[in-house]
Amino acid sequence: MAKNLLEQLSEMTVVVADTGDLEAIETFKPRDATTNPSLITAAAQMPQYQSIVDDTLKGARESLGAAASADEVATLAFDRLAVSFGLKILEIIPGRVSTEVDARLSFDTEGTVAKGREIIAQYEAKGVSKERILIKIASTWEGIKAAEILEKEGIHCNLTLLFGLHQAIACAEAGVTLISPFVGRILDWYKKDTGRDSYPAPEDPGVLSVTEVYNYYKKFGYKTEVMGASFRNIGEITELAGCDLLTISPALLAELQSSEGELVRKLDPAKAAEQSIEKISIDKDTFEKMHADNRMATDKLSEGIDGFAKALVSLEQMLKDRLATLEA
Repeated sequence: MAKNLLEQLSEMTVVVADTGDLEAIETFKPRDATTNPSLITAAAQMPQYQSIVDDTLKGARESLGAAASADEVATLAFDRLAVSFGLKILEIIPGRVSTEVDARLSFDTEGTVAKGREIIAQYEAKGVSKERILIKIASTWEGIKAAEILEKEGIHCNLTLLFGLHQAIACAEAGVTLISPFVGRILDWYKKDTGRDSYPAPEDPGVLSVTEVYNYYKKFGYKTEVMGASFRNIGEITELAGCDLLTISPALLAELQSSEGELVRKLDPAKAAEQSIEKISIDKDTFEKMHADNRMATDKLSEGIDGFAKALVSLEQMLKDRLATLEA
């Protein structure tokens, strides 16, 4: 019996579920899973996960005591909720879960390091090894420097909101475990900027960007893993077959699972090694200049941080409202 596209992809790339929906993770059985503030906020509003939210709020109240204000309890629960979902996800998958640092710390190296350590401490308190956790951090210069500190402590990081080669090189030189270049968000920007309705998958600007990063890493022997993320269609995914990892939404996982045909490997370390690529050394000034010169990366990094921050504000309010209902 012929294998579907998802089965074939899984033979050459680690498939990761991009969701906080536990039922979807159960269905597709990926090795790893990633979450972000928007996904956690969405999952927390699903009726089937109300018990996770309620248990987290009750645990926060027990920790702080009856004298603590509702705001204090909701704030502590907010800090714990992504880990609560992460713990449930780790009961299902054999590999790692990515848990994101508060996006509002994206330009605060010390704050990000402290929050990363705190997230790991929460997992370890529940008996989960830090080897199964990736701390997810925005790919600002400050975020990358925070990841460099955490990696030296044995805390593995996933650098997200990555849109340009300069971010990728800085991450690799910092010894980051994994990066998540955003394919679909790059496509979104180019479609809006050029007025085009679509791009053929081999010409998709997001596909080309991830291919460039992958080839650069393999050419120069960097150990940092490349995990393509934020897909708009399965054409983007099949063009990146062979990438170290791909994190894919449940809807696109289902589409891959129901699609037949031969999947050709597009990314390959041996082919990358043969390419003529110039090595670039990145310091803060070079990073900032390359970032300023890249309108797409500048726009999308800022937009992504703002979007995640807004999701967190919504989540905080939702927790306050739910606590009021529980304690009424």
